[in-house]
Amino acid sequence: MNITIHRWMLLASCLLLTACTGLQAPRVENTQLYVLDARPTTQLTHTRNNQVLAISMPEAWPGFDTPQMAYVQHPLTLEYFATHRWADTPAHLLKPLLAQALEPHFRAVVPSPGLIPADLRLDTELIRLQQDFTARPSRMQLVLRAQLIDIKSKRVIAVRVFDESEPADSEDAYGGVLATNRALQRVLEQLADFCINESGNK
Repeated sequence: MNITIHRWMLLASCLLLTACTGLQAPRVENTQLYVLDARPTTQLTHTRNNQVLAISMPEAWPGFDTPQMAYVQHPLTLEYFATHRWADTPAHLLKPLLAQALEPHFRAVVPSPGLIPADLRLDTELIRLQQDFTARPSRMQLVLRAQLIDIKSKRVIAVRVFDESEPADSEDAYGGVLATNRALQRVLEQLADFCINESGNK
């Protein structure tokens, strides 16, 4: 009696194992990663500033300090794409682009905090980076706040908010990425002019 039960249990276990191995694993969609890649197109028209400019790590407002790609379909409601992300937080992706845009205009551009003494410091905040689907075509909205500081006197020289909007190439995340880089290119050009002009008025 016990042998029969044991055999039936063994047979049931084998059938269950066979059934489980026949099941397909849930399909997991690959996550697409995107980068910021924009550089000013304007040529150097100013005399190189002989000061050293330090660039601090950009900060981001709540909701945008994440690699998730934000979009809106309704006012005041922030959502994120499920399988599309930035390769890092947009603020981290932005810092080397800031340095690249400003290096041609100053004696040196260095990170802050850092070991090299600097004359000026540029602080930036990413206020908004989102794809707005409340209109058609959708639009990328990029808002960046910049603050230029005289390090020696600890004085704020100037503050400016750069607000750019760009129609998306297509109604998806990739269309928004392309539009973001075009908007960012304009912001970098405006930011370079801002730093050059205001640093001469300090």
